[in-house]
Amino acid sequence: MSIRDIHVPVLLDRCVELLRPALERDGAVYVDGTLGMGGHAEAILERFRSAHLVGLDRDPQALRIAGERLAPFAGRTALVHTVYDGILGALETAGHERADAVLYDLGVSSLQLDEADRGFAYAQDAPLDMRMDPTTGRTAADVLATYGEGDLRRIFERYGEEKLAGRYARAIIAARAAQPITRSGRLVDVLQDATPAAVKSAGHPAKRVFQALRIEVNGELAALERAIPAALRSLSVGGRLVVLSYQSLEDRFVKRLFAEATASTAPPGLPVELPEHQPRFRLLVRGAEQASDEEAERNPRAKPVRLRAIERVREDA
Repeated sequence: MSIRDIHVPVLLDRCVELLRPALERDGAVYVDGTLGMGGHAEAILERFRSAHLVGLDRDPQALRIAGERLAPFAGRTALVHTVYDGILGALETAGHERADAVLYDLGVSSLQLDEADRGFAYAQDAPLDMRMDPTTGRTAADVLATYGEGDLRRIFERYGEEKLAGRYARAIIAARAAQPITRSGRLVDVLQDATPAAVKSAGHPAKRVFQALRIEVNGELAALERAIPAALRSLSVGGRLVVLSYQSLEDRFVKRLFAEATASTAPPGLPVELPEHQPRFRLLVRGAEQASDEEAERNPRAKPVRLRAIERVREDA
């Protein structure tokens, strides 16, 4: 299969539509903060012939694949090995001061899900790695081996919104005392055994635990907390940011930051809003947009997506 068959960009046409006014500028700077296999970036470089790409990814394998895919545009691309909160440094490295358009396509990539040895998928037995950058940091197996019951419960509750977090944490502590949990298949068995029969029909018991472990291993929410403000700071006036989220924790955080960015900073009771208190950004979509039924059927990974978009309308005070 070609890379275009393996990797189908989510909400591609809608992302291009929202970013178009910023990308139509001569020499527009487009930052793909989660480059992955380069699907969104390829489409934008094809459609906007003067646009320049700054592509960020923490996964060296993704950067290599994207580099091959985007080779025809090599004169207009700069690929940077960094987490998406490193946008300001990446722009500087590429020789740009500001961005005109930014896209964050959050969560785990098709490449990471489809490579069984990365350990992201609970449906395949593999080493429990889950690092988006396999060259650095602790693995999911390290977390399971070293975290206490309270910490495991905390991440399952916070990052997986798992109702059985305490039960699963206790089961993992008991299981690892007998034998280290180093493979996804064994973790799934531990979780299955700890799940009451009455709730086994409510979905796979490993889904939320694997999500929580992945977020913890990669520091995803901490990176997002830094990445959205950094992306907003990077935008020139008229610049636009589009964010695709795939789980409620991410989407709620993006929603809150966008609400703050589009609110007036005038003190309560001030009779007239001074120019310096006017919002610096405006929302481009009402609420969060979802994929159509047709797209979700064609590309199941689009089913949980929530899209939010924002535009800078004036410089910071």
